[in-house]
Amino acid sequence: MPLFATTVFLSAFLLFQIQPIVAKMILPWFGGSSSVWSTCIVFFQAELLLGYAYVHWLHERLPARRQPLVHGGLLLLSLVTLPVAADPAWKGLALAQPGWSVLAVLATAVGAPYLLLSTTGPLMQAWYARSFAAASITAQPYRLYALSNLASMLALLSYPVLVEPFLPVGSQAWLWSAGYAVFVAACLATAALAWRRMPPLMAEAPALVAEAPHPGWRERGLWIGLAATPSILLLAMTRHLTQDVAPVPFLWVLPLAIYLLSFILCFDAPRYYRRPLFLVALPVAFLALDSVLDSGTDVLLLIILLSVSLFVFCMVCHGELVRRKPPLRHLTLFYLMLSVGGALGGALVGLVAPAVFTAYFELPLGLFLCAALVVAVLWRELRPAWRALLMLALLAYGARLAVVSLDYVEGYRRVVRNFYSQLRVQDAMNAQLGPQRVLVHGRINHGEQFLGAAHRRQPTAYYCEKSGIGRAIRSLQQAGQAAPLKLGVVGLGTGTLSVYGRTGDEMRIYEINEQVLDLARSEFSYLADSRASIVPVLGDGRLMLEREPAQRFDLLAMDAFSGDSIPTHLLTLEAMQTYLGHLKPEGLLAVHITNHYLDLGPVMAAAAQHFGRVAMLYALEPDEQDAYCRSSDWVLFVSPERARALPEGLAGGEALVPRPGFRPWTDSFSNLLGILK
Repeated sequence: MPLFATTVFLSAFLLFQIQPIVAKMILPWFGGSSSVWSTCIVFFQAELLLGYAYVHWLHERLPARRQPLVHGGLLLLSLVTLPVAADPAWKGLALAQPGWSVLAVLATAVGAPYLLLSTTGPLMQAWYARSFAAASITAQPYRLYALSNLASMLALLSYPVLVEPFLPVGSQAWLWSAGYAVFVAACLATAALAWRRMPPLMAEAPALVAEAPHPGWRERGLWIGLAATPSILLLAMTRHLTQDVAPVPFLWVLPLAIYLLSFILCFDAPRYYRRPLFLVALPVAFLALDSVLDSGTDVLLLIILLSVSLFVFCMVCHGELVRRKPPLRHLTLFYLMLSVGGALGGALVGLVAPAVFTAYFELPLGLFLCAALVVAVLWRELRPAWRALLMLALLAYGARLAVVSLDYVEGYRRVVRNFYSQLRVQDAMNAQLGPQRVLVHGRINHGEQFLGAAHRRQPTAYYCEKSGIGRAIRSLQQAGQAAPLKLGVVGLGTGTLSVYGRTGDEMRIYEINEQVLDLARSEFSYLADSRASIVPVLGDGRLMLEREPAQRFDLLAMDAFSGDSIPTHLLTLEAMQTYLGHLKPEGLLAVHITNHYLDLGPVMAAAAQHFGRVAMLYALEPDEQDAYCRSSDWVLFVSPERARALPEGLAGGEALVPRPGFRPWTDSFSNLLGILK
């Protein structure tokens, strides 16, 4: 048992360590979007499905003693793919279909090692069952599955705390590759042990040769549904947590940890899933989520409600899966159906929903599927009266979820969605200045405009005249008098900054999301009203700037953050070098660092020090009566000489002092944990 357990533990740990490593490698290549993480999960679920399908084929088609020989040969072949590394040739390619491009680059980077790692759990269980005909044989193999999920959770929780803060991503990949080589050695040793202990031909353990009816399609359908539903809810509730509730770094870890914990508890021992208790808790969890879906509750309480509810949903689905697990003869089929369900759920949320839905309808859909599956599981055990009552409750809950889904889109002028985000345009009434139009991403205001003729050309929100960016542009205009300026902006939003443009000025605006450009043109008038020549450039701002000749900007503004979600690749030394290379000798680099959860000041100070610049912070806290301005933090990179002789318009800024021992961010190293507020 120790050798089997070691092999299973190593494989599961490596499975979940490589996910953040390779995702961090490719995140800058696809705009730093949080959707990259969701697509990565879809890929890993699909690989898991292929791995389980291979194990099922091996188990059903090959003699038991030939299986270790075949699998051992594939393990040795997989070593030639090391070290794992994403091919830079994919950088910036196929942004028109980013989801499929992410899948392709992952397949070439880690496809083979990950596939073989994914086979280990069910394969070791099958070999263990064939090798040891102990009295507890029916329980021990399934407990190995619980052990694999424990290892997965440890890998998941250790990465942001013990790996990311101390190692660049290249070193992480090399260390992981070394760990994979150790795993291969352990797996080969286990294969040799299994080969020696497996009975020849059909002299199998009684628990394996005993006649067991083949599970029917209804049973297999329930296995798939009970696996797919938690997968849907995991991804949908992760998105809701990290975008609509509180876009805190590492918060994506919480739902996945809960998901894995339910696997650990349910597959370790039946006593953890107390069916009556959890079936009573299930409708309570459904009702509790009403406040979550309506977004009318305190953030901390929302996080608690979402987490507890997800735990209940996962425990019910995974607990019912364990109750329905088949005899060991059909173990590999059981895990194959589980992986089919997980992959289907992930594909729905990660690939289908962004292409088909205009809003985040997958969360209500997942909740309804969970309720419907529980009714299906209990159906044969209930009397007719209870069946009718449950059907009425299910229909009522479905109607309630339909109302919630309509609320996602009703009351908005436009609701659009793609790989990068969901965007909503809303009209409101300002008590001081009249009608107002707002662009919303999750809970974050991405720009606003007053519609009245007297106010519509006024810069607003984080870009108002008093903000750091407003003061920087005005100071350049005053210093140059009538001389035209060339301005660069990474991140369009509603196009508010274009209002600063004068006749003869050129403003080059980089935007990765075509839907943002469409909304800025059709729903807001900043671009149309600007006197400057506006040049939109579609694509990731950093990647586009890397490809272009030096633009010689008087000012380059970085404002490409999705609310409080930070694309770290825009703040690295390599990125800053690209930006500075596009400036005139005395040009200004302005970076928007407003954030509720992260203190980006040390990142800016370290980068400025590296390039011999001074990072000047301009923090704005407007009066409550100020209808134009919102709280904002902007950092200007200036030369030391200019910092000592700032114009009057830029007086009052705070020179950021580098934090002792703070390591500058690079493309291979960034540490969000070190800048949490």
